[in-house]
Amino acid sequence: MGKYLVTGGAGYVGGVVAAHLLRAGHAVTVLDDLSTGFRDGVPAGAEFVEGRVQEADKHLDPSFDAVLHFAACSQVGESVADPEKYWRNNVGGSLDLLRAMRDADVRTLIFSSTAAVYGEPESVPITEDAPTAPGNPYGASKLAVDHMITGECAAHGLAAVSLRYFNVAGAHLSDAGHQGERHDPESHLIPLVLQVAQGRRASVSVFGDDYPTPDGTCVRDYIHVDDLADAHLLALAAARPGEHLICNLGNGNGFSVREVVETVRRVTGHPVPEAPAPRRAGDPAVLVASADRARERLGWRPTRTDLAAIVADAWDFARRGTADRDRGESK
Repeated sequence: MGKYLVTGGAGYVGGVVAAHLLRAGHAVTVLDDLSTGFRDGVPAGAEFVEGRVQEADKHLDPSFDAVLHFAACSQVGESVADPEKYWRNNVGGSLDLLRAMRDADVRTLIFSSTAAVYGEPESVPITEDAPTAPGNPYGASKLAVDHMITGECAAHGLAAVSLRYFNVAGAHLSDAGHQGERHDPESHLIPLVLQVAQGRRASVSVFGDDYPTPDGTCVRDYIHVDDLADAHLLALAAARPGEHLICNLGNGNGFSVREVVETVRRVTGHPVPEAPAPRRAGDPAVLVASADRARERLGWRPTRTDLAAIVADAWDFARRGTADRDRGESK
């Protein structure tokens, strides 16, 4: 069994990956400053250290087998308004982490990357060889870290895998605890639509209904967070010294905004009013991943691909959160 440091492990994806590592019998230390994560998002059984990724040198030593790096700022709109924050935290923090790993002789890294590095795609499904042209500082900061990792692998023999996510959704539901999306502000479609179903929002904005898609709304590739976590464990086994492997993670199938809204209506049994809105600048009509490389190199096979099942898990988590708030429990 391995021993792993999970940066950003109090957040949505990091916390679920930490839970999967623990379930597989590994030892996990979570490093998170709780700026966007939640203390109760750290799964039971993990050691928790409150701190910034820039301070990883205080917590890493040669007993660790690898680092799984999720700590980052991730709001596209905020990155446009405050790009300095994204260069400082995402790029500067990752540079500090790479130095700490080198000093501690921890030579394997799994990096949480994003499809935002591709920007407006020239064709779909998007492969890892597609041109990278991020349209915002968030995507640019993640791409910069990928370049840093490539150099670290070539110069110092790091074994690294970058996983470029498309739209992560759903929730991790287990006897040990439940983990799902909790962003402030919330910007992801499925939790936003669920908030409408709960009566916490009056309607969901549909940004553009005249795209060249079957129903005129944008199409996106949704991946269940548990499938995503499975890929991280497989990536640990696939990492090779001196190689920086980059893999897209997605289902390879897209669902439109309107399909998501209708699925939420069916799953929840609640009305979801729509509010037509103008297109947002930089919103491609279709973003769908080719995950062939992840299948070939990692042996990854997503199994939770049904949109209704993804929404149902997210709905379960959302209702539990509402019940906790009603009881006055802190989150």
